Amino acid sequence: MKGTDRPERSTIAVDVRAVWPTFTITVLVPAHNEAATIENNLTSLQRQVRTPDRVIVVADNCTDATVDIAAARGIDVLATIDNTEKKGGALNQALSGLLPSLGPDSLILVMDADTTLGPEFLSAAERAFDNNPDLGAVGGLFYGDPGGGMLGMFQRNEYHRYQSETLLKGGPPMVLTGTASVFRADALRSVAQARGGVLPGTPGQVYDTLALTEDNELTIAMKTLGWAMTSPAECAVSTEVMPDWRSLGRQRERWQRGALENLRNYGWTPVTRKYWAQQAAITYGLIALWCFLLLFIFTLLSVTAWGWSLFWLAITAIFVAERVESVWGRGPRARIVAASLIPELVYSTFLQFVFAKALVAFALRRESDWNYVPRQI
Repeated sequence: MKGTDRPERSTIAVDVRAVWPTFTITVLVPAHNEAATIENNLTSLQRQVRTPDRVIVVADNCTDATVDIAAARGIDVLATIDNTEKKGGALNQALSGLLPSLGPDSLILVMDADTTLGPEFLSAAERAFDNNPDLGAVGGLFYGDPGGGMLGMFQRNEYHRYQSETLLKGGPPMVLTGTASVFRADALRSVAQARGGVLPGTPGQVYDTLALTEDNELTIAMKTLGWAMTSPAECAVSTEVMPDWRSLGRQRERWQRGALENLRNYGWTPVTRKYWAQQAAITYGLIALWCFLLLFIFTLLSVTAWGWSLFWLAITAIFVAERVESVWGRGPRARIVAASLIPELVYSTFLQFVFAKALVAFALRRESDWNYVPRQI
């Protein structure tokens, strides 16, 4: 020191946010007969690096042990009253009582009861909100749970590719996943206030209960109101895969039908044009796939001798390499499935068939169904 005996200031930095959290975080877990999964769900919340301030299980017409399991762990339970509007109705009942009591520095995590969070989910979400005052929501990046045999492997590969693409592109996610997303309380209040006017739905309600895919609809609603959103890599969630082809078909038909109905309700806007383009791309892929299959079958029936083309062998090799690289992080089994090509082609063809079914039902305005898949204990 020069000219003074005053001690130097400490250079040790203290992260005040680690001692005094910037936000309060409330968790809502809508649950309808989720005794098979609720235990793991609540455990993942208790193991968060940044633990939530309050957890509420929204028990919707439960007839199993869901309420008893939550209560035994000291978790608050809110039972819905005469709810006939599925998950959206249950959440609207919970939010109608919760939102008026929350201040501007409040966050709400809405997560499915069959979902578990990575340990840094809430801490990463809180940092994102702290760094951007215009951020309305942080969506999770969902991955598939183990199990389900080969069908489960297909779904996990699909989810892995989707999340890798989301992270690579950056920017706002296409959908705030219903498996687990965190919302700024003010953002949800703004949605409720805009319902029946700028946004479709019942005035004063956060969720449009007529929407089959409430997560997709809420995403479009928040983007329409100008809220920013993101999906950090640390916000990983794991959710159940469908155990059989029938359940998978019912799930995906609901997703696709819901997305189409949401677009019909919102029309063509600066926000929805990207979603319309996505649906157009899926439709084009459907037509291209079936044209290829028909051409392949016709060729098999027509040719009398086979030959090999180096050009098409090279194209196929490049395609296989891309499929393998896109699931490389999932390990050897996933790579083998991707390299074999045909099994995943069958899986993709099935999904395209489900999309076609949903498209026809939408065009004919057939009555839609929730297609609830019960959990197995």
